[in-house]
Amino acid sequence: MKITLKLEKRELFGRKVKRLRKDGKVPANIFGKKIKSEAITVDNKEFTEVFEKTGETQIIDLAGKPVLVSNTQIDPVSGEYLHIDFRQVDLTEKIEAMVPIEIEGESLAEKQNLGTVVQQIHEIEVEALPADLPEKIIVDASILVEVDQTIYVKDLKVDKKVEIKTDLESIVVKVEPPTKEEVVEVVAEVPAEGEAPVEGEVPAEGEEVKEAESNSDQSA
Repeated sequence: MKITLKLEKRELFGRKVKRLRKDGKVPANIFGKKIKSEAITVDNKEFTEVFEKTGETQIIDLAGKPVLVSNTQIDPVSGEYLHIDFRQVDLTEKIEAMVPIEIEGESLAEKQNLGTVVQQIHEIEVEALPADLPEKIIVDASILVEVDQTIYVKDLKVDKKVEIKTDLESIVVKVEPPTKEEVVEVVAEVPAEGEAPVEGEVPAEGEEVKEAESNSDQSA
């Protein structure tokens, strides 16, 4: 299924792009091998809907140009897209891309409180034709039944058309043993004879002597 997105040529740059964002447009660039970078804008709402379907690994038909989303800048407060980079690709040439790893299912080891499933890698680098890039790679956590059981990159299942570039011995998921709760020993403080001074308070020089003299006078 072809996923399409419209574009408009961008005329505003620098601080002036704020006008575009107010109008619901996102400034963007198209770059790629053997092509000249092009400044464009896309509709914020349309791009959001498209990006939810494609992520960074599925081809978008951007006004007839096959592209992948290479990078996005997002406003940390509003969540709106500030800028987008599209990478134009040649459908007949292999490219390298990062593919997300998603954990599905429930580990028996975790269900029985034997350990905790820890994901150490959230994406891997692969090489394939643009149309053959997987949307994501699924890891089935239900096969993890004991502590220290590990799934490596070499254990991931991908199509034969896809070559994994990440180190095959890298750990993707591992069942870690439960952490032992540290027992903190509480030692009761025994107050010294008489009234204890306020913490951090140091008696003024000569104060102890004066107090001693005063007690001596009263006893006399």
